[in-house]
Amino acid sequence: MNAMDAFRAAMNGDVGVLLSRLFLDLSFTFLVVRGVYTRLYHHRDYTFTYLLLNLVTFSLSFVLSQVRVDLGFAMGLFAVFGILRYRTESIEVRNLTYLFVVIGLAVLNALVTPGVSLWELLLVNAVIVGMVAGLEWAPFSRREESRRVVYDRLDLLAPGRASELVADLRQRTQLPVERYEIGNVDLLRDTADLLVYYRLPQVEVMDTAQPEPVNLDGQPRQRTVA
Repeated sequence: MNAMDAFRAAMNGDVGVLLSRLFLDLSFTFLVVRGVYTRLYHHRDYTFTYLLLNLVTFSLSFVLSQVRVDLGFAMGLFAVFGILRYRTESIEVRNLTYLFVVIGLAVLNALVTPGVSLWELLLVNAVIVGMVAGLEWAPFSRREESRRVVYDRLDLLAPGRASELVADLRQRTQLPVERYEIGNVDLLRDTADLLVYYRLPQVEVMDTAQPEPVNLDGQPRQRTVA
């Protein structure tokens, strides 16, 4: 048997199955991460994490599928990735959902049984990717953004003047404010910390990073260091 025959035999065996499943997994993961997540949120750190995490999960799942693994160990492996979080910042709910999606795609394509046809596997992957894209662009699924502002009209904080306060916030911040929460009130400076919530159209660029608290004149608020 020459080298070409050995290569054909390998491609028709386990190596061919590995490469085909890996290509399928990376293709649909790329659609979710680059086609949906990055276009909406432009968060490159998470893009890097999702792609590599998907590849590592697929590799581990495919290799471990060749040996006998009990259910407890398999569930523990999935839980390690599922509860993953960073020490520097917490993961938002939507980012955590994408984390589960890329893990699920990796496990799905790595552990699929021979009884599942290629068309069935393609259909399941397409449904997952289509559901992610559909929910992101659905009108009812627009992301609610928040921003902290330092507000200087304490008279509008009185009960019964909520509509006037919202209208003033919309005019002065140029944001489609829908609701607000009142934080600390500084009577010495006649200011109050407000957390305002608004929704942007899907065509707007969304940043998952938390913005700095700002005054209504647009200048960053100075932080006090204890």
